[in-house]
Amino acid sequence: MNIKNFKTLLFINKGTKRTIFKNTSWLALGEGVSRLFMLLLLIYAARILGPSGFGVFSFALAFASIFLIFSNFGLADIATRELARNRKGEQEYTAILSLKILLSILAFALIVAASFFITPNEGIRKIIWILGIYILTSNFLMILYSFFRARQRMEYEAGVRILQAVMIAGIGFFVLIHVPSVESLSYALLGATLITAILTLVFFLIVIKPVWVVWNLNVWKKFLKLSWPLGLAFTFTVIYIHIGSVMMGFWGQITEVGWYNAAYKIIGVLIVPATLISTSFYPVLSKLFYESKEKFQRTVNFQTELMIILAIPVMTGGLMLAPDIINFFYGVGFSPSVLVFQILAIMTGLSFLYNSFYLTLLASNQQKKVFWITFIGAITNIILNLILIPKYSLYGAAVATLITYLLLLILAIEFSRRFVPLTILNRDILNILTISIILSIIIAIVITCLLIFSVHILGIVAAGIIVYLGVLIFFFKKGFMGINLKHWITLK
Repeated sequence: MNIKNFKTLLFINKGTKRTIFKNTSWLALGEGVSRLFMLLLLIYAARILGPSGFGVFSFALAFASIFLIFSNFGLADIATRELARNRKGEQEYTAILSLKILLSILAFALIVAASFFITPNEGIRKIIWILGIYILTSNFLMILYSFFRARQRMEYEAGVRILQAVMIAGIGFFVLIHVPSVESLSYALLGATLITAILTLVFFLIVIKPVWVVWNLNVWKKFLKLSWPLGLAFTFTVIYIHIGSVMMGFWGQITEVGWYNAAYKIIGVLIVPATLISTSFYPVLSKLFYESKEKFQRTVNFQTELMIILAIPVMTGGLMLAPDIINFFYGVGFSPSVLVFQILAIMTGLSFLYNSFYLTLLASNQQKKVFWITFIGAITNIILNLILIPKYSLYGAAVATLITYLLLLILAIEFSRRFVPLTILNRDILNILTISIILSIIIAIVITCLLIFSVHILGIVAAGIIVYLGVLIFFFKKGFMGINLKHWITLK
């Protein structure tokens, strides 16, 4: 491939398949680097601070993250959808940006007020405030990403994410080496993110679009009317992601919070592929829903098949390799995290599949259905946590999360079947599911053999990926189960 073709492939939107490939590639780079750097920093922080110190950090971050519900409110996703459908709507973007700033200020005020009720410890309250500004600043960048995504220029988002990751890692490792404490780590995250946000806003003003703060109640009402179901859905999603850590911290189980979040941080990296696929498919699906129901159906099928191919091996590998993974990253002091990791690995596979149907509903203007799905999930999760955490602590929180995602998947499939004009399950999807199960059995055998010979965990993971992809491509080339490789990867 010459330089011109390479540039066309990675910088120019041309055709559905190429655009999805380009955007996915950039998002994979940005999200991958960001998640990897953050994971390495947090693993080092867990080793330096220990389960209790890491538990304080995780509790404060989880509590502050709850208040993203007041800042996010679904604006970024709705802005992406509306701007992708009609470029003339970009004139309203300044008002959306201003609304985001106002909501972020409100959210921080609520963080400060609520912190006095969640803990009597002044030191933890201070950390909550610092991390509150950090997460709100990071979330502010999402409204800028929504503009990039609407124009399908994910390379800009990738650049910002990499910049933020490098700065957070650089400053974070420096302070942990020289001034190791939860407070210094919190300041490192905040400082790096503030610098990134300022530089990104300057780039946006100069290169993309000049914006300013403007008071426009009509635009605010319009987008809040569109986004409120999605905003509430995001509220419920935040609840069942963070409420377990908040409850454990409130009940004084700080060390348990550290063990629980040690496993969850690695799971967060495993979820990255589903996030990348969803983000890349979303603007395309939003557009195709109005242009061609046939292409919409094929694209939904394509996304679902990708999710299945990713989900099943992640579940298999997570269950079998959990002890080696936790010991490699954190050491024996985090052995209680092993069972949590295994439970959450199953949850990860379910979340991959849920993502596909969630996105299908969202792209087809069924955000109210998404609201009801996530509402039921949040209520279920809270009830389960109230029952299970007092008895089983961090393991109860993990089981509550697993059951919640199973319920979410079932509801998303049923709502998609009933309210979206497409076929949910077809022969190709069932064939892909069968192939993935067969391949996971093969992977399980390979992992077992490598464990017997005490191969290093990194070698086992690499071998598993190579075998899985190799056999998968072989099956497709041979037309196994009626699936043809060329047909499968081509969107016409």
